[in-house]
Amino acid sequence: MILPVVAYGHPVLRKIGTDITAQYPDLTKLIADMWDTMYNSNGVGLAAPQINRPIRLFVIDTEQIVKDFEEEDHKKYPNEEPIKQVFINAYKVEETGENWPYNEGCLSIPKVREDVQRPRIVKLRFMDENFVEQERTFHGIAARVIQHEYDHIEGKLFIDYLTPLKKRLIKKKLDDISAGKIRTDYRMIFHK
Repeated sequence: MILPVVAYGHPVLRKIGTDITAQYPDLTKLIADMWDTMYNSNGVGLAAPQINRPIRLFVIDTEQIVKDFEEEDHKKYPNEEPIKQVFINAYKVEETGENWPYNEGCLSIPKVREDVQRPRIVKLRFMDENFVEQERTFHGIAARVIQHEYDHIEGKLFIDYLTPLKKRLIKKKLDDISAGKIRTDYRMIFHK
């Protein structure tokens, strides 16, 4: 089932997600619904807070980004392999590598894109959808998408990384999103 995406301004986006157990109600269906919602919205990642659930769960699928790489991108990110993964109760072990800019957007902040600096490598400890504990290191685009979605379960948004000037320049757009004055191809929930 395709779920509505929570819009910027909703308090759930600023909550730190709580850990869940394998007994979380209808977890398998929730994960399937998250995939459906993400693909319907043309996203490459979706975190549970974005569907109004303040829990430590997110999904990513970088296949579309890697598939759409231009020749120049292949030079920047050689050996980039697409990754499709469920992350439950994820915690960062470390971030390493130099910071690099990438133009990010967010389903909860539609029609706003900005360059964000993030480290090239992230190591996470998490459970997969079968509650098998994992500790893996991710690089490049996969690390970027993971860091973005991980921020959601920590109550952060990509716009938090912008300079004060950039934030002032997009303030009107953010206010419009909060007020529900935005059109998207997917359903959204706005905070009243």
